[in-house]
Amino acid sequence: MSVEGWEKKAIQYLASDVHHSFIDGDWIEAPYIINEGIRLIQTGNIGVGKFIDRNKKYISESSFVELRCKEVYSGDILICRLADPIGRSCIVPPLEEKAITSVDICILRIDKQRYDKWFISHSLNQQSFLDICQKVAGGSTRQRISRSNLGKIEIDIPQSKAEQTQIATILSTIDRAIEQTEALITKQQRIKTGLMQDLLTKGIDENGNIRSEETHEFKDSPLGRIPVEWEVKSLQECVEFWDGKRVPLKQSDRDLMQGEIPYYGASGIIDYIDKYIFDEDLILVGEDGENVVSRRLPLCFKITGKSWVNNHAHVLKPVFNANIDFLTERLEFFDYTLLISGSAQPKLNQRNLRNLSFSIPPLSEQKMIASLITNQNRSIKEYETEKEKLMRKKTGLMQDLLTGKVRVTDLLNQNTATN
Repeated sequence: MSVEGWEKKAIQYLASDVHHSFIDGDWIEAPYIINEGIRLIQTGNIGVGKFIDRNKKYISESSFVELRCKEVYSGDILICRLADPIGRSCIVPPLEEKAITSVDICILRIDKQRYDKWFISHSLNQQSFLDICQKVAGGSTRQRISRSNLGKIEIDIPQSKAEQTQIATILSTIDRAIEQTEALITKQQRIKTGLMQDLLTKGIDENGNIRSEETHEFKDSPLGRIPVEWEVKSLQECVEFWDGKRVPLKQSDRDLMQGEIPYYGASGIIDYIDKYIFDEDLILVGEDGENVVSRRLPLCFKITGKSWVNNHAHVLKPVFNANIDFLTERLEFFDYTLLISGSAQPKLNQRNLRNLSFSIPPLSEQKMIASLITNQNRSIKEYETEKEKLMRKKTGLMQDLLTGKVRVTDLLNQNTATN
């Protein structure tokens, strides 16, 4: 039952009366795709509530005419009928060129007299709507929702366009805050990358300044020019390998051992149990799996305290002249592409890891470098925490405002009285 002043409306009935206001994009085969001309918006350009402006593809003007393509305009809502997730959508931003979209994207051109496009966009991207799209989707190998089924899904909507706009304004404001925080995270990550490049190849002197060959003494090494104070070592000279102490546990075994001690795999914590193998600071390096290649998650990470590690992560214990925080960052910074074996199941084996060579400064400088990187990591983490808070706030607001549970009509009445 709808809230007073609200109604349920099927997606197909949000469209204007103009021809092609709720229709699929165009079937564009590979031979027609070129590097300039009319922009082809593809499924990868559709994010959850945002347009992802990358991987630009085009077709020619003659192909546009030949294939009888439908032009996409700024302000149109594009709904992706494929995962992931099915049903995600965004508003087309102002584009520099003429555009079309692919067949697995539905074009929704709303009735602007009755509906606010930003309210509709927020409604289509709430989790409850995406869950319905997933349930309705068909197909065994590659699931998709048909435009017919998509059009039948209903959303709750205020009958007052002013109320729609007020809700959209609130949600768009928090979206901008999230985008600004994401930009700050990206900026800090770029700063860290540049800092790491300098710190791990040139290091810092006793005054905390980055070295350069113009102001400091360097020497030749098998890895190129390095500061005279540094050495080239293999990883096995800096750590002990404790892989032999690892014990894998089946899910059924872990279910009988539930507790608060982290159980680690190749990419981090995968469970919590009530027993442990290790009780000290260690470095884990993922041994196999997709992340060895993609690096979507940290491949090398430090663990502390009681822990259990399975056989998908190498266990490293730094020796007395190696700082654990420095080594962790140094190992995470490496490109392991040439050391990985196997294609179906990528693997970073212990032998290759043992023989990995790198330049390393004295222990005192390792600690200074680790401190600088830790401070930068802390700055990034603060922004990531802020983003998480904003995301939780947005989720709560969407659940309240897009269902009518919390009304904004009081705000509208106040504005009307003021005017």
